[in-house]
Amino acid sequence: MARAAWAAWLLVVLCCGAWTPPRILVSAATDANDVTALNTLFTSLNSLGQLQGWKASGGDPCSESWQGITCSGSSVTAIKLPGLGLSGNLAYNMNTMDSLVELDMSQNSLGGGQQIQYNLPNKKLERLNLAGNQFSGAVPYSISTMPKLQYLNLNHNQLSGDITDIFSNLPSLTTVDLSSNSLTGNLPQSFTSLSSLKTLYLQNNQLTGSINVLANLPLDDLNVANNRFTGWIPNELKKINSLQTDGNSWSTGSAPPPPPFTAPPHSRSNRRKSPGQHSNGNNNSSSGGSSGIGAGAIAGIIVSVLVIGAVVAFFLIKRKQRKGAIPEHYEQRQPFNSFPSNEVKEMKPIQEATTVEVESLPSPAAVSLKPPPKIERNQSFDDDDIASKPVVKKSNAAPVKATVYSVADLQMATDSFNMDNLIGEGTFGRVYRAQFSDAKVLAVKKLNSTVLPSQSSDDFYELVSNISKLHHPNLSELVGYCMEHGQHLLVFDFYRNGSLHDMLHLSDEYNKPLSWNSRVKIALGSARALEHLHEICSPSIIHKNFKSSNILLDTELNPHISDAGLSSFVPDAEFQASDQGSGYGAPEVDMTGQYTLKSDVYSFGVVMLELLTGRKPFDSSRPRSEQSLVRWATPQLHDIDALDRMVDPALKGLYPAKSLSRFADVVALCVQPEPEFRPPMSEVVQALVRLVQRANMTRRMLDGEEASRRPDDQDHEFV
Repeated sequence: MARAAWAAWLLVVLCCGAWTPPRILVSAATDANDVTALNTLFTSLNSLGQLQGWKASGGDPCSESWQGITCSGSSVTAIKLPGLGLSGNLAYNMNTMDSLVELDMSQNSLGGGQQIQYNLPNKKLERLNLAGNQFSGAVPYSISTMPKLQYLNLNHNQLSGDITDIFSNLPSLTTVDLSSNSLTGNLPQSFTSLSSLKTLYLQNNQLTGSINVLANLPLDDLNVANNRFTGWIPNELKKINSLQTDGNSWSTGSAPPPPPFTAPPHSRSNRRKSPGQHSNGNNNSSSGGSSGIGAGAIAGIIVSVLVIGAVVAFFLIKRKQRKGAIPEHYEQRQPFNSFPSNEVKEMKPIQEATTVEVESLPSPAAVSLKPPPKIERNQSFDDDDIASKPVVKKSNAAPVKATVYSVADLQMATDSFNMDNLIGEGTFGRVYRAQFSDAKVLAVKKLNSTVLPSQSSDDFYELVSNISKLHHPNLSELVGYCMEHGQHLLVFDFYRNGSLHDMLHLSDEYNKPLSWNSRVKIALGSARALEHLHEICSPSIIHKNFKSSNILLDTELNPHISDAGLSSFVPDAEFQASDQGSGYGAPEVDMTGQYTLKSDVYSFGVVMLELLTGRKPFDSSRPRSEQSLVRWATPQLHDIDALDRMVDPALKGLYPAKSLSRFADVVALCVQPEPEFRPPMSEVVQALVRLVQRANMTRRMLDGEEASRRPDDQDHEFV
């Protein structure tokens, strides 16, 4: 048959004279990342029978024509599944779909009261439509990473909270519909950056403040009805084609004049003049009035200048008089209140007692280093304060107060860096146990080439100088260093209890499981260490590599954070590569590759989850829905019954319900997908200190009672 077909085709060619080779269709397999993401999306949707052709594993969506899928070559470019009654949620790995241009899941029942997944496609996405679902929470931060986005529709969901500044880098966005949600607060300043915006629907929310940020946008269609806006409607907006403003508390009468020296805003008609139209400033108006500046206006300007000058002079004099008194009252102006020193110092560290007491660690206001000026502290919490900003290099590094070791000394102490003495390996290099002739045991970190790409001794000495200045009871401090024969080694204290990771995940019959007391104690000490790096050090230090394997435990189970200060010498890309799939990386790091103070806070929250559940941040051996610890645990953190099921079984129920609930509240704050909503570490420390103090106060009160307690009321025996 095949030969007959070829013969027939050849006959046609010979007769007609057209020599066109036969087309052999070869269907290229769909991109592997796209297949994996669609498999995950299929299992995340609780409506499996409604999607024709879809599979939970494998398949070829492009050649098999999966319902709602559009492809270009081997890449999926569109997912269109509107109005199918789908429930469940979006896939957590949709950000791997690099070619996706349109995502339309509107008019379904997605979300179920949960937040929109933060890992949305971002590289080429132009249209995002999740309208008419049941998503809650804030407008997702990941929208800020979609530079080609043109259409955004999230109407008729359950979104709440403020609209944050996520619109600064979306120059192509023409349509935004956030109507019929429960959004609150003022309009974000980043709206002014939407230079292409034509349509904006914000009706049926609870938005407040003025709408002045919209005045100079090229809008053709604006609906802000049924909110709580106040002030005046800008004149520029009154001239657009379609404007709906009913149901607000607008001010009546004429809008107030602009302040002195402020040019009046350009009218929309002026902005849209054709190139052939020109205005003549010397022409009189049709009413005959002069366009020049009148004498009254000149007099007003002179009076304004005199008044402003007098006010400025007054404040300069007052400031000079008060300058000497500022240091005396510095603590009263701290943006983060510390506990009184007598409340903290009366509590001492313990190991396995019936309560965990707050250690007598220095509060931010009591350390020997002076905190940076207030403006610097505020800047350190800005999400734009990215990790790529290194510690400022100095031409002459300060003298180092640490022991200088020779290569021979360290070779002898580690038995020539024998693998039997290897105790760890991480981003910066291998760590060896070193026992010296005086029986002292230390840890030697042998830096790899990624830390010092240039292999420069000057760079290494500067690194040593920087980390030798870090002093805190919960930091692993530098003991010594070696820079002989091109070798770069750092020497630290050795902690016999190993790392928190080993204690939680590699325990055996010889290791006693960590009690609830010890877990809270470790969380509090680790939080204090990060607080010191973020808010006491100037400039702030971003750890970038905070995880349970970098929390070392001494014999009393006090935590000591390792690798602090090393991050400034390693590019963010190196950390991102090592973080990939670890479960510690914040969502914005996965999307932007940049580390911030708030990404450290997220990693700290993941460690708290490890302490609470005893699970690894990412465990491929578990069912797919439980592999990511944050994704599995977060929806259950405010459910008391679910919390009891989540707790590490090794605790055997020996924990207080109230303490557990407060601990979970702190976790929920730290692992929020939007970095701007995560608290600074000083607030985390205060929350954990209050947790401990309340428990200890309850215990003292109950111990003073003569009446016997009920057998099932044992909360006072634990934090």
